[in-house]
Amino acid sequence: MTAGMVIIGAGECGTRAAFALREEGYDGSITLVGSEPHLPYERPPLSKEAMTSGEAPSIKAIADAARLAEHRIDLKGSTTVISIDRANRSVRLGDGSDLAYDKLLVATGSIPRKLPMSGLGARCVYLRTFDDALLIRQYLREDVRIAIVGGGFIGFELAASARKLGAEVTVVEAQPRILMRGVPEEIAAIVHETHVTEGVEIVCGDGIAAIEDDGNLVRIALSSGRTVVADLAIIGIGAVPVTALAETAGLALNNGISVDARLRTSDPHIFAAGDCCSFPLAVYGHRRVRLEAWRSAQEHGALAARNMLGAEEAHASVPWFWSDQYGLTLQIAGLPDEGERTVRRDLGDGAFILFHLKGDGRLVAASGIGPDNTVARDIRLAEMLIARSARPDLTALASTAVKLKSLLAA
Repeated sequence: MTAGMVIIGAGECGTRAAFALREEGYDGSITLVGSEPHLPYERPPLSKEAMTSGEAPSIKAIADAARLAEHRIDLKGSTTVISIDRANRSVRLGDGSDLAYDKLLVATGSIPRKLPMSGLGARCVYLRTFDDALLIRQYLREDVRIAIVGGGFIGFELAASARKLGAEVTVVEAQPRILMRGVPEEIAAIVHETHVTEGVEIVCGDGIAAIEDDGNLVRIALSSGRTVVADLAIIGIGAVPVTALAETAGLALNNGISVDARLRTSDPHIFAAGDCCSFPLAVYGHRRVRLEAWRSAQEHGALAARNMLGAEEAHASVPWFWSDQYGLTLQIAGLPDEGERTVRRDLGDGAFILFHLKGDGRLVAASGIGPDNTVARDIRLAEMLIARSARPDLTALASTAVKLKSLLAA
């Protein structure tokens, strides 16, 4: 077998890595293995444009067949990898064939966390793939009742899409408030209020006692005694990293596949990147994190490619996330839970940014929300301040009379 670069996972991260290898001058074989039949595609549109577009939805391809061919990237779609043979540096495919590798990148991503209850049927669904989106879209119309289990970003983006198309929507969240993970309460309250204004019913602090799908309707019995009846239940209670291949191969795990700052696993010939791995963040004292974000997947793919070629480059990016709902854009740079105090900057038109700082004054995160892209520029500047471990003046942070760019220059 002729060895080359093999990438398991043809999503955002794996595909970006394949192209980055070529951009870095690698001339050997590149094989990109994906389990889905489609070309590599973007996932963020699945909860938005794929649901609401007037025409029949189609994938938003990261690269078409011609571009893949031009860069000599061999895409093996509808293909599963069943094992990794570390001793012989090869992977076994579902058809029984083997692929040899010089370096292997595992970019298997994450899958929706399953609701651990009996009673789920065909009308209880999860959103991860384009095919999942096609199934859900069939139900988004007037006089259809949609129940969303879980008050996270995917659930609320779907809620916004469903309301736009006239469906009735109820969101059930067991936690005391929505967006508990990583979103400050002040911003979560704006999202909550906006959805209620748009006609979404939100039930917080009430768990699910039982769920029953009889093939025609889904009945969700809540701990409070209430029953939510829906034509479709969409379950969005988080995601879990896909690590079975790595675990069977004996790679170290720690909230995903454990990698170092260069995205190298416990095997020096195997790298892991994207949603499936946890890694140390230098800007937070090497705190180990696992990120489920579009830009992180892109950055990881490019970084993994460079290091597969021997760059020995450490991860240095600040986490960044965004979500669009009803014309509002929420953006977060950094990790808000690292902050010990908060400073607010009001930008007008209801837009504001919360700056999260350590006790010593170091800026560690910024969370913003507002119409369209009103917070985007300042969040980007805040991201740069975070990367530099800046300790900006608190009064200057709060005042729109002081440009953040000037704090960066200082």
